[in-house]
Amino acid sequence: MIARRVRHRWPIVLAGLCIAAMPLVAQTQTPTPAQTPVLPPVAHAAAVVDALAARDFEKVTSQFDAAMKAGLDDDKLRSAWDGILTQVGAFVRRSAGQEQPRGAYVAVTVQCEFEKARIDVTVVFSVTGQIAGLQIRPPASATPYSAPAYVIATAFKESEVTVGSGEWAVPATITMPLGVGPFPAVVLVHGSGPNDRDESFGPNKTFKDLALGLATRGIAVLRYDKRTKVHQAKLASLTAFTVKEESIDDTLLAVSLLRANPLVDPARIFVIGHSLGGMLIPRIAAADPKIAGLVVMAGAVRSLEQSILDQLQYLAEADGVVSPEERQQIDGARQLVGIVAKLTPEDAKAGKNLSGAPAGYWLDLRGYDPPAAAARVPQRMLVLQGARDYQVTVVDFERWKTGLATKKNAEFKLYPTLNHLFLPGTGKSLPTEYSTPGHVPVEVIEDIAAWIKK
Repeated sequence: MIARRVRHRWPIVLAGLCIAAMPLVAQTQTPTPAQTPVLPPVAHAAAVVDALAARDFEKVTSQFDAAMKAGLDDDKLRSAWDGILTQVGAFVRRSAGQEQPRGAYVAVTVQCEFEKARIDVTVVFSVTGQIAGLQIRPPASATPYSAPAYVIATAFKESEVTVGSGEWAVPATITMPLGVGPFPAVVLVHGSGPNDRDESFGPNKTFKDLALGLATRGIAVLRYDKRTKVHQAKLASLTAFTVKEESIDDTLLAVSLLRANPLVDPARIFVIGHSLGGMLIPRIAAADPKIAGLVVMAGAVRSLEQSILDQLQYLAEADGVVSPEERQQIDGARQLVGIVAKLTPEDAKAGKNLSGAPAGYWLDLRGYDPPAAAARVPQRMLVLQGARDYQVTVVDFERWKTGLATKKNAEFKLYPTLNHLFLPGTGKSLPTEYSTPGHVPVEVIEDIAAWIKK
């Protein structure tokens, strides 16, 4: 779990889990050409990456536009970069970069090789040549997706649809079983970060596995590109931004879209939330009591800031030695915990930004207890957890069980070998294992399908 805007809103994202705050933000108004950049965008982006590799963070931040400067200074950039190195090892080399227009901006993606992994660094430039966004995440996998053995391609068909309308519409896919409906259906709610509809991390596609596997078993599935992926720059201009705008609104629109489909049974529409999506399941359920049931997959229960601290501590200690850089980043995360605790509504009104997210984003989730909130909703629930997950841990799973102990229609399942992406492995789980191709095991698919069909 951790990729919100510190994890959710255009952070440094590794395998969907943001380890440090590096927001990809854009200017709040369309810039006007005032000067010609010294370098073309591709060469400019290469120079930015070279400066990061040389640890010349001031050279990078000095080129930030006003919005970037408000969320990221030299120390935060250094801490974020060190957090990436903790996971993927030392920087080795980079490519020349590829340019892509983004409205009034230009984005350049530079493929970088580190000791343990390949990472994409995307630099977004305004027309004046200032840095208006910065994002670091795993590259799209060159390995073609191959459906797991439990998928029967002739058992369903897929069609493209749109969730929502107007300025916030997002593209989506419905995977519909073949045969006589109406069918039960589910909406998949993403984890942290600007996820696509498949929840792709390297070569792995957790949501695509779920969609094809469940559709093979007679359950329709709707999955969509996350709003923070489709409308990045537009969202970055908002000073009042919470998980409602990030995730909940589109989930409710997706449920409504399924209800209007004649092949779907409107009384049997379920929501499956992974990581951040699992954390928000109680809020989604409260907003739409007609949802038939809820599945939590590795649903976070700790606060965002505490999760950042805990994950950094885990990764730093994974090799048995905590380096000075790792200690500095842990100390920075500990400071973040203290700062969030002291935020006030006045900070939100003033548009204060903290680690790439508005103060209101942090305040909205402060004190939120997902298990306690889930105990108050009537829908039946299934809570699933991988025992090797270090981002949402077995301790968190036990909190779900304790919080829902009196909820008679709640069930729980722990999978001994699975990690945060619900992929199997052995030993201590680390981010680098997310680059190994795998599939959600058939056991998970069948457990969900059987529970839905009860």
